[in-house]
Amino acid sequence: MSKFNNLKSLFCLALLVFAQQNQAQTQEEDEHGVHGRSQEYMAPTDPQVLEKLEEWKDLKFGMLIHWGIYSVPGIMESWNLCSEDWIERDSTIAYNDYKKWYWNLDKIFNPVNFDPDSWAEAGEAAGMKYMVFTTKHHDGFNMFDTQQTDYKITNGPFQNNPKANVTKYIFEAFRKKDFMIGAYYSKPDWHSQYFWWDKYATPNRNANYDIEKYDWRWNKFKEFSYNQIEELMTDYGSVDILWLDGGWVRPKETVNDEVRAWGAPIPDFSQEIDMPKIAEMAREKQPGIIFADRTVHGPYENYQTPERKIPETKLDNPWESNLPLGNNWGYVPNDPFKSSTTVLYNLVEVVAKGGNMLLGIGPKPDGTIPLEVVDQLHEIGAWLEKNGEAIYGTHAIDDYQEENIYFTEKEETIYAIAMFEDGEELPKKISFSKNLPSENAKIKLLETGKKVDFKIKNGRIEITIPKEIRSAKNSSGIAFSIEN
Repeated sequence: MSKFNNLKSLFCLALLVFAQQNQAQTQEEDEHGVHGRSQEYMAPTDPQVLEKLEEWKDLKFGMLIHWGIYSVPGIMESWNLCSEDWIERDSTIAYNDYKKWYWNLDKIFNPVNFDPDSWAEAGEAAGMKYMVFTTKHHDGFNMFDTQQTDYKITNGPFQNNPKANVTKYIFEAFRKKDFMIGAYYSKPDWHSQYFWWDKYATPNRNANYDIEKYDWRWNKFKEFSYNQIEELMTDYGSVDILWLDGGWVRPKETVNDEVRAWGAPIPDFSQEIDMPKIAEMAREKQPGIIFADRTVHGPYENYQTPERKIPETKLDNPWESNLPLGNNWGYVPNDPFKSSTTVLYNLVEVVAKGGNMLLGIGPKPDGTIPLEVVDQLHEIGAWLEKNGEAIYGTHAIDDYQEENIYFTEKEETIYAIAMFEDGEELPKKISFSKNLPSENAKIKLLETGKKVDFKIKNGRIEITIPKEIRSAKNSSGIAFSIEN
């Protein structure tokens, strides 16, 4: 065995021991009522999973791609099918007629300009390092060539296109750019007669029948889900992340106050799909694959996924903020996008607090990413090309923020990242009191690679921003490396 392999084995063994100790501590705390198990992060114990999770944590920035039949009319993804009181639809259309109209959008979904290589190029230009693609959203329309249903992209006007099995070609395009590959899969399926049965009305997001009374039907749904995930794990190359959405499909005993706060009805039955069986199969076919069984705290939530928000403080568990570029996840015409500065500000805050950021992008119905989105991704990437050293491969420290200045660390180097609002002029100096270096420290501006002047006085450091940097109209932020 090579020296490298010996070191790799020792690293994995150390991770395994740490995870087992962490899990044992969690179980002990649960037994004594210190923490509710449903609110506890449970670290994985598989050495291959731990190794991949460490790799994922270093990537920091990813792309979440919502694309499906909802892009054709340019509306919110899937949710208009749901008859909950927060959903607004055209009041002149009967609910059942609306569902028929929505589900028939597959007849006109024909993305003739689909070019996954251009998607991957845009992601690479943005400085993204991993991706997650919606193979199926809650509406049940499959963006891959599943054999479990005919409701799929390969059974419509696009079926004769050489790249009709779009998931396959999207994964391949990003894989060529060395991205980690994530398969988003919705556990609920509102198109399936095994989940929303036409015998009954569909009042909310849950299964619309008593699955204990009709257990044979729910067992068919479990079989359907297993078979679809098995297809994704078998026929689409190396997959690094199985990103499971629809957290209300879960074992009843895992329902907690976090779930109740969603405001959706909680059924009396357990809507579980046998995750242990799915996990065993997935890891046999994709060793080391990371599971993100969103909001279902336990062994299949290998990292946690706050949606549309950034945690208030640093978190020590692996986590990822999911933030859409616009107001919507998928393509909606005239959707107001966040500025590149706002995206970068969010990214820096997330990374300083110990997380990754997954930015939501919605391709158009013709299969292209909107040009204004591509332009923004290039702007974001241009900043990261200069300052990415302070982002990628770093970890969080306790004193991670002082006003608009965020701190990260990599080995013996501290990074200070001063962030500014859109249009804000850069000051002559920045000053902070946390993470003070020594008088003999070497401080460099990452953008130029040159040392900068600084002084320490009365428990604060002042760093001078070079004139040539300040003469720029504005900047999203500037980053410094600090070596003692």
